Amino acid sequence: MAAAIALLAAGPLGLGDGPVAEAKEAARAKSKSKKTKQVECRPQSPQKFLKRRTFVQKGMLVPKKHAKAVRYLAEHYGHVETEETRRFNPESAHSQATTVRFMGLPLSIHEKIAPALHCVEKRIRATCSGKPRRYTPRAVGGFRTANSYRGAEISNHLFGIAVDIDPDRNPCCGCVDPWPTSPLCHEKKRTAYERTALTRCWIKAFERYGFDWLGHDDLEDTMHFEFLGNPDRFYKK
Repeated sequence: MAAAIALLAAGPLGLGDGPVAEAKEAARAKSKSKKTKQVECRPQSPQKFLKRRTFVQKGMLVPKKHAKAVRYLAEHYGHVETEETRRFNPESAHSQATTVRFMGLPLSIHEKIAPALHCVEKRIRATCSGKPRRYTPRAVGGFRTANSYRGAEISNHLFGIAVDIDPDRNPCCGCVDPWPTSPLCHEKKRTAYERTALTRCWIKAFERYGFDWLGHDDLEDTMHFEFLGNPDRFYKK
């Protein structure tokens, strides 16, 4: 894309020597550099201080810990149209959105976590094909422009680093209506794994590459995964 823009800007005179030709060559080099940047699927854990259950305890937001997490996310992914996050990054998170295909479905996410999601899908296809481990998603959701949390808490969907899978089959029992009305939320279950249609194999595939599953959170948000690792670890040096 960068090379194409440079060529259009150069116009017909770009075929000669001089500054225009040098600009074209620089654009080609930049484009080639992007193409050769390869993804390497290195396992990693979510960063603990970014996990929701670190800064939301017994249903109460811990302001200092929450502010630390928000600052990190804004610095790395962009602001989310709030005064607080604009102080840490002038570029918006949504301006860095990209649409990828995850398990055959289109999904809008932050471009920085596309490699992580690629690794998750690769892992799922390699290890979750057997009948007990298999799961076929019908709907996925990523970027949002409206905050789904009440109060000061900021949803990671605004940063484009969160993914929801089939809300109708994977409920959020601690969320606002209508999610807690799911029959799965009212049945006596020992763990969140029993409240979701997702298989453990799928959940483990996400967790292997830096995603945190909010089924572990007090919300028991079983549809929701958010990338809390280091996105730069997926690129070969």
